[in-house]
Amino acid sequence: METIRIALVEDDVELAQWIAEYLEVKKYQVTVYHDGKAGLEGIKLAPPDLVILDGMLPSMDGLEVCRVLSSSMTIPILMLTTRDEEVDEILGLEMGADDYLTKPVRGRLLEARIKSLLRRSCHSVRPSSSIVLGQLEVNPDTRNVTLNSLNIKVSSNEFDVLWVLAQHAGSVVTREVLIQKLRGFEYDGFDRSIDLRISRLRKKLGDINEPYKIATVWGKGYQLAKDVW
Repeated sequence: METIRIALVEDDVELAQWIAEYLEVKKYQVTVYHDGKAGLEGIKLAPPDLVILDGMLPSMDGLEVCRVLSSSMTIPILMLTTRDEEVDEILGLEMGADDYLTKPVRGRLLEARIKSLLRRSCHSVRPSSSIVLGQLEVNPDTRNVTLNSLNIKVSSNEFDVLWVLAQHAGSVVTREVLIQKLRGFEYDGFDRSIDLRISRLRKKLGDINEPYKIATVWGKGYQLAKDVW
């Protein structure tokens, strides 16, 4: 089996060493960076399979690193923070993070989140054929989205939401199903990550005013239209 490569960007040297050693025992290959700028440059030079990113970093803030990575690459990003406030989670998700953990980090929970993210990344088994709805094409092999022959740049987590919706185009997909498929745990009634990703997708797909391409079905979930593309 191919070794999974993880980039860990964490300025707390002791914590970084503990996480790296824990994951290496689990057979992951871990490259550690201790500041945001070095992490960004290293990840771009040698893209890993997954990024673990501290929210507060020297030289370049972790949220900014997350924003740059998610806008230019489709690598799953797991953010860490010492703060346990909803506003921080929302900021991280708005910047393109795929998942979120607060410190202190628990090894088994960290590994579970990593496995969940990897299941839907390039290491997951995906159908080889694209889904085409009119002028919209969603390609699971290249993880590209095109609309009217133009490439639509989407982050890893935005693609995953769109892929699930495209697989069920014309039908309602509940928040519970989306959370379970994309984050690997049950919906607690408060998680806003899916709503944020839907909002970003709508903007990129030109579905801003009174959205109908990705419709909200109140009290149920979301529905990707089949015949309007």
